[in-house]
Amino acid sequence: MTVLIAGAGIAGLTLGLTLHQIGVPFRIFESAREIRPLGVGINIQPNAVRELFDLGLQSMLDQTGVRTRQYGFYSKLGKTIWEEPRGTWAGYAWPQFSIHRGRLQVMLYEALKARAGADCVVTGARAMGFETGPNGAVLHLESGRVEGTLIVAADGIHSALRAQMVPQEGPPKWNGAILWRGTTRARPFFGGASMALIGHDWQRIVAYPISEPDETGEVVMNWIAELRVDPSQGWRKEDWNRKADLADFRPEFEDWRFGWLDAPALIDGAAEVLEYPMVDRDPLDAWTQGRVTLMGDAAHATYPVGSNGASQAIVDARMIGAKILEHGLTPDALLAYEDAMRPIANGVVRANRAGGGPDAVLQRVEDLCGGDFEVIDDVIPQADLAAHAAKYKTISGFSIEALNARPRTIPEGARVTL
Repeated sequence: MTVLIAGAGIAGLTLGLTLHQIGVPFRIFESAREIRPLGVGINIQPNAVRELFDLGLQSMLDQTGVRTRQYGFYSKLGKTIWEEPRGTWAGYAWPQFSIHRGRLQVMLYEALKARAGADCVVTGARAMGFETGPNGAVLHLESGRVEGTLIVAADGIHSALRAQMVPQEGPPKWNGAILWRGTTRARPFFGGASMALIGHDWQRIVAYPISEPDETGEVVMNWIAELRVDPSQGWRKEDWNRKADLADFRPEFEDWRFGWLDAPALIDGAAEVLEYPMVDRDPLDAWTQGRVTLMGDAAHATYPVGSNGASQAIVDARMIGAKILEHGLTPDALLAYEDAMRPIANGVVRANRAGGGPDAVLQRVEDLCGGDFEVIDDVIPQADLAAHAAKYKTISGFSIEALNARPRTIPEGARVTL
């Protein structure tokens, strides 16, 4: 009676912690030979932070990340379009965290090993495919096969298990945007713990701190520079993430110095800059085949808009646990999880593709006035901006009132009877 999990990223590790919490045997198989703090910054929304708190990880999160206070949109001239408080400052019962993705992964890994033992995660074990039958499932690895009761694919946007389910799908879809990502020691802006999205659809900068200030007052500032090109130019696909050549994008941001943020200085100050395509996958009509299901990016890879990717993965993990509590280690549990999560996740993918994400206001302002205005209400009324922000929170499943009123996903002390 074991759940086999393909992938030890944020999704798979959170599922492991959840299964341990409710008393379900599990094992995680990870292709990397070592869990290391790779990547750059991400955000965890209050709906997902709530779940991590319910797993007893509050103090570890506070030691690892930053409680985000503010989120704002600014034109390419650095002028304020919209600002709003985040997390508990916005009225949620839980904070939002800005955090280094790799440090979060390592934090989850260390917590899981401490609770379930070091042998619960097998590294250097790449998932290749699966078999599913009436009484069990088989996970195929490069090194052999493992039998279990259920299989959950948490193996990311290049999921081998999804590829078996949807063999005609092909590679992820590129929308023409290229992201350059790095971290730089810098002074925080707007009082600290603030996120800024600057520019429009064809050129933008995103910046936010992922550490508390040091003795000099500087933070580790996560930043993303984005440019959009004609997708027909193709994409250099030799590496999924590759070291960047600053000459490819830095000149476009030479004049983006606003007093409160200096984009060229952020770019120049990074020890390493990596280049990524902005890609997603089409929403699926089903995530589950028999005793096998998808979660996280394997199920619903979306554009990095609205800080949803990792948050959705965490909520997926908790919902799988909740449905196993209701239905046991059965295909019905996987189908119930899918019924609960797939409409929400697919809605996020579609909204982000269609320009319905919270950052859509950037292009709207660019189209209306070229980003130059004295009073934003003369361009877009504040009431319209507030309605747009509220709509996306509802699509993504983290409206303030609904989340605060919702009961725990996993009841306290709940355990599966095997």
